[in-house]
Amino acid sequence: MRVLVTGGAGFIGSHLCESLLGDGFEVIAVDNLSTGRVDNVEHLLSHPRFQFVHHDVTDELDVQVDAIYHLASPASPVGYRRFPIETLLVNSLGTLRLLELARRSGARFLFASTSEVYGDPLVHPQREDYFGNVNPVGPRSCYDEGKRFGEALSMEFVRTYHVDVRIARIFNTYGPRMDRDDGRVMPNFITRALNGEPIEIYGDGRQTRSFCYVADLVRGLRLLMERDGLAGEVVNLGNPDERSVLELAELVQRLCGRSVPLVFRPPRPDDPIRRCPDITRARALLGWEPRVPLEEGVQETIRYYRHRLAGIASADE
Repeated sequence: MRVLVTGGAGFIGSHLCESLLGDGFEVIAVDNLSTGRVDNVEHLLSHPRFQFVHHDVTDELDVQVDAIYHLASPASPVGYRRFPIETLLVNSLGTLRLLELARRSGARFLFASTSEVYGDPLVHPQREDYFGNVNPVGPRSCYDEGKRFGEALSMEFVRTYHVDVRIARIFNTYGPRMDRDDGRVMPNFITRALNGEPIEIYGDGRQTRSFCYVADLVRGLRLLMERDGLAGEVVNLGNPDERSVLELAELVQRLCGRSVPLVFRPPRPDDPIRRCPDITRARALLGWEPRVPLEEGVQETIRYYRHRLAGIASADE
């Protein structure tokens, strides 16, 4: 089976490519490298069933594939504020191009959406039938509304053209290969602790997130794609183990073995106060739930950043 992964040189996309190759699939990874990095897939470039294509999916792509994972999009506040128009376009025009490709090819399609479609939720935990509380003109709207539009467009291809589309609403995911400078809480806290720098917390630290290790997320994406009879389904994929940002900061300090100061900054605009998935549907449809405990996943992530930071230090000597 031939599988297309857009955003294949990104954090989640590179792990997905690795998983698919491990199970015998032929994989085409497409990325325009605006936020993805070739070094995320460098170890795959010599694989006989792997092909990397430097391409922007807002332009047409002429390939024949059996399945399309559409992960292409900046996914962190730093990334989508740097490329706001591009973020809107990849989730609208890019999604249209890829849905048309799926229709021509008869391919199954998975749209990687986000928990950000729920905005700053008034319902807790968030279920798939919750419509969200999103600021459509705020500084995060390029990502939030881009993903909401991508979901709507995907569902119209299900209803109008009977394309087999599934939608994954991805909650906070972490692990090796996250860009240390992308501004998200996990790489930010870990790299600052390892460097002996103060950890910056936006707000009072009582806001919550639910952290899912990348291997668990990839397993969920594949189950959602590969299970038959799920056309038109929308499924939350995330870890219902809800933690405060302050708890995470304390865990990172302990596992890094570094007691660094905590510095509190003003909260970011439209930053959600609570974020936690209801994964009842994922359990029922996919038999999926996270397996990796937070402490174990954070330890693996710290090991990755220790190695990366040591390499950077060696290069500077």
